[in-house]
Amino acid sequence: MKKLLLLTASLFLVLSFAVSAGAKTVTVGLDADPVSLDPHVQLSGGMLQLSHWVFDPLVRWTQELTFEPRLATRWERLDELTMRFHLRKGVKFHSGNSFTAKDVKWTFDRMRTGVDFKALLDPFEGVTIVDDYTVDIKTKKPYALLLNMATYFFAMDSEFYTGTDTNGQPKDTILKIGESFALNNESGTGAFFVTKREHGIVLEMERFKDYWDTKSPGNVSKLIIAPIKENATRVAALLSGDVDFISPVPPQDFRRIHKDDKVKLVTISGGRIITLQMNQNRVEALKDVRVRQAIVHAVNNAGIVKKIMKGTATVAAQQGPRGYAGYKEALKPRYDLAKAKALMKEAGYAKGFEVTMMAPNNRYVNDAKIAEATAQMLGKIGIKVNLKTMPKAQYWNEFDARAADMMLIGWHSDTEDSGNFSEFLMMCENKETGYGAYNSGYCNPKVDELTVAAQSETDLEKRAAILQEIEQILYDEGAFVPYHWQNHSYGAKKNLQVKPIINAMNYPYFGDMVVK
Repeated sequence: MKKLLLLTASLFLVLSFAVSAGAKTVTVGLDADPVSLDPHVQLSGGMLQLSHWVFDPLVRWTQELTFEPRLATRWERLDELTMRFHLRKGVKFHSGNSFTAKDVKWTFDRMRTGVDFKALLDPFEGVTIVDDYTVDIKTKKPYALLLNMATYFFAMDSEFYTGTDTNGQPKDTILKIGESFALNNESGTGAFFVTKREHGIVLEMERFKDYWDTKSPGNVSKLIIAPIKENATRVAALLSGDVDFISPVPPQDFRRIHKDDKVKLVTISGGRIITLQMNQNRVEALKDVRVRQAIVHAVNNAGIVKKIMKGTATVAAQQGPRGYAGYKEALKPRYDLAKAKALMKEAGYAKGFEVTMMAPNNRYVNDAKIAEATAQMLGKIGIKVNLKTMPKAQYWNEFDARAADMMLIGWHSDTEDSGNFSEFLMMCENKETGYGAYNSGYCNPKVDELTVAAQSETDLEKRAAILQEIEQILYDEGAFVPYHWQNHSYGAKKNLQVKPIINAMNYPYFGDMVVK
């Protein structure tokens, strides 16, 4: 209660001057606020959310995981290496400067100097200006995901960020730690411009009067981001009316929000898959496909979604969710305890064996509980599990060392594409190429061959077929235990139209939000 009173008092100062006649002010309680105003300082969900509010990408994901035009009005593939983007005319930056092709090239060149973006942009040769409103983006080799990657290209105001600041430092400097011009100054083309930033306390934005998207239904005139780290305090702030919108909503509080007639709960299936990897290099039994299949059949992932996740996840049977290239409708969850026992007997392990398992206890929603339930389920087919859970800060060192026979990991594809899962989680580990960097012991050269082939197949139908073939192989081989895709959850006052602005990437498009 004391924490709630303190929160209420602190938010009062923020909100008291924000409510005026006719103004549509929305206060958002998030578990954390963006670490900077510089979109290139960190490749993270929080920074990408900010980028969609303050800047604009060339193209944007829809709820159906298709692309819609933003700063690019249309695009065309010229050849296997080159895609041409036709840019929107009449767009203004918050500074008043006009947006042109030079800003796209400048932004791309700057982005690839950021530590977090180097690997992401490795397939690209560069950006060439054709004229003021046309650019060609070229890759080093045929690359199917060029358009996917264009969703990361948020145009920055090259004129605004050129020169030196009051400290004599170049304005385009990217600093993860320390002061830089872009840390607290911005000029984007987005729906909102920043008026106040106190990291860890508040981020205030107002609607840009010259915003180019005049067809947007959004009517929010002021957006306030209030970081509220603790789940219970964040939910209490919504229920008390101190904030209008919160994210995320912890599963244990879904019922509280459902019971309150002033607020609503909105969820959408996300793209982060939660899995359990089985290390064949550590346990001889795990080399037998029948044993791996037995383990998959023994884990009641639908039951975990219902009882542990409280319906806040979508049960999985493959890596990529519906909407991703490679999703295969025929692959279904397959809990069957009798079949699991029969497979163990057929493989010669009717009496079972013993394994170690590790999982984080604060990285994914209910991660430790999922691991505990799995250990109990495997016990029913004779597999004794020695489980150890730990904070994520300790867990990743253990994961890198492959310190257990079974290890829990979640993964969200940077490209919203199932090929990314295979590249990092399923390909044979290769320290030179980086393939299989988060793979704990599964290795099939055919999967490697197909994954690499998919990377350079620019015919999207052929590529989808390749990715579906990979998913089928992994399914048939019991390559990993699929649990679910985590849902994104939001709580909001009833007068906010939330559903149209959310998506699988967890980037709420507040610029398009309607307040009744």
